[in-house]
Amino acid sequence: MGKWFDLILIILILLSVVLIMLESVKEIDVKYHRELLFLEWVVTIFFTIEYIARIISIRKPFKYIFSFYGVIDFISTIPLYLSYLFAGSQVLLAFRIFRMLRIFRILKLVKFIGEASQLKQALKASRTKIVVFIYVVLILSVIMGTIMYLIESEEAGFTSIPRSIYWTIVTLTTVGYGDIAPETNLGQFIATIIMVLGYGIIAVPTGIVSAEFAAGQGTAEEKKKDGSISAGTNKHGIHLNTQCCTYCSKEGHRDDAVHCYNCGNLLHE
Repeated sequence: MGKWFDLILIILILLSVVLIMLESVKEIDVKYHRELLFLEWVVTIFFTIEYIARIISIRKPFKYIFSFYGVIDFISTIPLYLSYLFAGSQVLLAFRIFRMLRIFRILKLVKFIGEASQLKQALKASRTKIVVFIYVVLILSVIMGTIMYLIESEEAGFTSIPRSIYWTIVTLTTVGYGDIAPETNLGQFIATIIMVLGYGIIAVPTGIVSAEFAAGQGTAEEKKKDGSISAGTNKHGIHLNTQCCTYCSKEGHRDDAVHCYNCGNLLHE
């Protein structure tokens, strides 16, 4: 039943996001506004029941309410109700903002992706390297931006050091808006160097995370060969159990788990 409930929840989350997109198209909203509103109420009522059920089904409801997913569940539930509490033409902008908050429902999908835990571990393992890398990039941007401010004129768009740093970051990331462009030969030469560096800079964080991700998968495979991974997981070593402990609200239990790994509470009581 829990698996079916999660499946229905995923479908409704995706349906809700599609409804938001269709509602933003004026031609579709004018023609099918009543139907879109009806479907949105169906989704909202389901999410409301789900949110209330989660609160009353655990022994520490405040821990869930103030958790990351608890806040996301709350934000994704209340917009339609708020839009009817604030009436009047002077708050039409607020009405639209409240309704757009429903897009946060897509964050609820994260909890259903088993591979997300592996990516989370890879990002956690490489966070120090990534922070150092970003720090070096910022230093480089400040230095190059200052040099470009000294070389180029204000007519070219380099009116201040912060604006020159903005141009450096845009160029370094290979975005290239084109709103600012160097005019001197020396400035164009430096811009060329920054562009070439940009390709290498983009590859560095990707390589760091990929290496950690591959290392994590390699460790799982080694454990699998050694028999360290039990029958409580699938062939990739990922736990598919979606049960939430009714006492401490912990998730991520083994598929063959009987008790909570955190507090020892019986999962099937």
